[in-house]
Amino acid sequence: MLSPVILYFIIFHYLVMPGAYVAFVDYNISKGIFGSDFIGLKNFEFLIKNGDLWNITKNTFLYNFVFLALGNVIQIVFAIMLSEIAAKWFKKITQSVLLLPHFISMVIVGVFAYNLFNYNTGFINTMLTSLGLERYEFYSDPGIWVYIIVAFKIWSATGYGMIVYLATITGINHDLYEAAYMDGASRWQRIRYMTLPMLKPTFILLLLFGLGGILKGSFDLFYNLIGTNSVLYPHTDIIDTYVFRSLVGQFNFSMGAAVGFYQSLFGLLLVLTVNLIVRKIEPDSALF
Repeated sequence: MLSPVILYFIIFHYLVMPGAYVAFVDYNISKGIFGSDFIGLKNFEFLIKNGDLWNITKNTFLYNFVFLALGNVIQIVFAIMLSEIAAKWFKKITQSVLLLPHFISMVIVGVFAYNLFNYNTGFINTMLTSLGLERYEFYSDPGIWVYIIVAFKIWSATGYGMIVYLATITGINHDLYEAAYMDGASRWQRIRYMTLPMLKPTFILLLLFGLGGILKGSFDLFYNLIGTNSVLYPHTDIIDTYVFRSLVGQFNFSMGAAVGFYQSLFGLLLVLTVNLIVRKIEPDSALF
């Protein structure tokens, strides 16, 4: 039963690994990967000198850190709130409504955002003018898109991530809650001293998994919200969108591969470091 999964990882994750060599050559299509001129670390040197590497790394790291930290906290809160609902029919409806955004394409989200924030015909600016206020140029203000992107990401991911925590809560022995109730523990005390500590291993596990991709941005979200609006790049450009522009706009395969290699190496080192720290503090929660 595992053979298709193993075969998938071998073909798409291991056999393609020699392709990382593109990051160290001046890639020429006619010569191929291994026939192109070897230039060592010059692609990385160019990224560092022109300042792009630092900016896209900072943006990608900070966005994903907020997505990971804030997202997990909100998912835990919603999972606990949902578990406390007594009416089953209302619980099912609420869970379905929260899960729905996960299945909405980011292309639709981009259209939705454009109709909200467009200067001339956007819903928000239409409301502002109807109230006698000035229109606001959202697509010329990079700072406000930090909050807009985070809001859309949390809205999209909360329902799906909440299911994992809800499953953990469902697996907790109900007799423990009954005993705590008989001893006079309030609902808040049961959540604080029983539910939250039992969710900690799940939280740490998901945190470690998330750290592995902390430099792998949500390309579909950023590209469909920002597109090619260079005015917003200082606060919204991430590694994935930078690589996409390098490949599509400039046909610079070597530069794109260099950024991708750096992205993977940074993620690997970060996971190993955090896992080492977790293993020293709480060995049972470490990945390995």
